Amino acid sequence: MILPFLIAALVGYFLGALPFGYLVARAHGVDIFKAGSGNPGATNVKRVLGSKAGNTVYLFDALKGVVAAGWPLFWCFGMRPSDQLFGHDQSAASMLGVAGLVAAVLGHSFSCFTRFKGGKGVATASGGLLVLMPVPGLIAIFVWTLTFVTSRYVSLASILATLSVPTAAWSLGLPLALKLMATGLSGLVLVRHYANIRRLLAGTEHHWTRKP
Repeated sequence: MILPFLIAALVGYFLGALPFGYLVARAHGVDIFKAGSGNPGATNVKRVLGSKAGNTVYLFDALKGVVAAGWPLFWCFGMRPSDQLFGHDQSAASMLGVAGLVAAVLGHSFSCFTRFKGGKGVATASGGLLVLMPVPGLIAIFVWTLTFVTSRYVSLASILATLSVPTAAWSLGLPLALKLMATGLSGLVLVRHYANIRRLLAGTEHHWTRKP
């Protein structure tokens, strides 16, 4: 019973560890770890290299979460009943998705391909959450969009969207594993935003300025 979870976690980690922000920036002749904020996430790539590069990174980072959370579900339900490790128990299959997504966010944040440096996990988490818990995921997207449009702070939008996920998960009475995952991922993303939170409180955080 442990092996499927180990496989899901390992695949999730290595998917999450794929450093798309670093690779896209490198293709433009830029070491993203030495440019802008030094973060390889989509926001910094967009700030340094423009919308096309930044949106490309966001898309691929989100897809890491989608695949890491989604492939265990398809794998589990795609097997013949005689081969099915978990029968047709959706909650058990979802647990594999949870393991995959958590590992993917950890891989994104601490990539073995970039000396365990990485992004803050927002894009990867958002992609996987839309697979595993679409309603809280959509709520987070709405909160992010509303906050960003009204404040122009990407970090504040990400923080509030992150907080909205476990709030929605617990309020909607989702399965305990999903609620715990939402809470844990929220805590990790908030820790990764520690410097941003300090700047927001000090009034020194930068507003988003559009780069073509």
